[in-house]
Amino acid sequence: MGIKPTNLALQVNFVVCQLFALLTAFGFRLYLHPSKTSPFVRHVVATLLGFYFALFCFGWYALHFLVQSGLTYGIMILTGVEHMHKYCLVVALGYLSFCQITRVYVFDYGMYSADFTGPMMVITQKITSLTFEIHDGKRMPSLLEYFSYNCNFMGILAGPTCSYNDYIAFIEGTPCRRHRDQQTNGKANGRHKQADPSPNIEVVRKLATCFFSLMVFLSVCKVFPVERNIDDDFIATTPFYAQVVYLYLSMLTTRPKYYFVWTLADAINNAAGFGFNGYTSDGSPRWDLISNLRITDIEFATSFKMFLDNWNIQTAHWLKRVCYERCPYNPTAATFILSAMWHGAYPGYYLTFLTGIVVTLAARAMRHNVRPHFLGSPSHKLVYDVITWAGTQIAICYTVVPFVLLSVGPSMKFYR
Repeated sequence: MGIKPTNLALQVNFVVCQLFALLTAFGFRLYLHPSKTSPFVRHVVATLLGFYFALFCFGWYALHFLVQSGLTYGIMILTGVEHMHKYCLVVALGYLSFCQITRVYVFDYGMYSADFTGPMMVITQKITSLTFEIHDGKRMPSLLEYFSYNCNFMGILAGPTCSYNDYIAFIEGTPCRRHRDQQTNGKANGRHKQADPSPNIEVVRKLATCFFSLMVFLSVCKVFPVERNIDDDFIATTPFYAQVVYLYLSMLTTRPKYYFVWTLADAINNAAGFGFNGYTSDGSPRWDLISNLRITDIEFATSFKMFLDNWNIQTAHWLKRVCYERCPYNPTAATFILSAMWHGAYPGYYLTFLTGIVVTLAARAMRHNVRPHFLGSPSHKLVYDVITWAGTQIAICYTVVPFVLLSVGPSMKFYR
């Protein structure tokens, strides 16, 4: 099915905004460095640029970002620390769900509407993460800090989610606690005492990854359409083993677009100076504080958990913080259900995440009971890794197909 011109125009708007944000991020780091200006100015500039980019991409739909953030800030002011995280989770997720449902089932019939709910998904994560941090003892942010955290130009369009404390440390130019022990010897601790490591090499590397991912996606995405997996002629004329291979290839070609979007978002934050995560053992700077994926670990994952741990990393951290670590019963199921609600209103999302519960529990049991038998020698371990890699990739494909097909009918046809 061809891409509608309006859809293509919105995609171009998104890419143009992100590229402009990348250039702006370099200027933000060079000319509005914490050593040259105040946190107030950095907050104001980051927030206003974020609103501008949002308006450019989504028009007046971007007002939803302000409404969602404003409603939850009011709740934070009016309710006590003991309960604010619960109320804000319900309101932020409820408002997001309302927008997702109306966009899909009201405004999308017969015409295309901008998917303004994508940024709202990230804002929902930030709102709930912050309120849980406040519940756990962190300070209440000012209104400017709050909107800067939710709507800054570096993350307004594609995230990723980050800790509020990490963001404030970046704006104020203060090293995070976990980095202070890595200060250069002989230099005093504190603000601006150590020269920031340059992110330029890392940004170039991530932009190269973006370019390669985009080229792969544009060249192969239409060669292996996911819909062919449920085509009657394809099923009737193709051997089962070939169907499995095609399933893997068709789902493999859907991933580069995510690699492109998330790696570009990471590069934008790095270019602004955000994302530094200390140094490696050989003294090289790490810029993976808010990275959202590890491509090699995804493509060569040998377990369902390994795949999920390296895919959409910041969302996984959010789900762990607000649900998995706090749910008193069946946290695995609760986490997958929350993830389905957060993703949107399409039935395929719920089929994927409900299937994910079963696959996760089965994979956990298989690994616990089978893996010890293959650890006796390197050759046995290699055989185990090859088998589990193939099994993991097929299990991921089987689980995620409804996420791509979206509707119940095609998804159930695939499962049958």
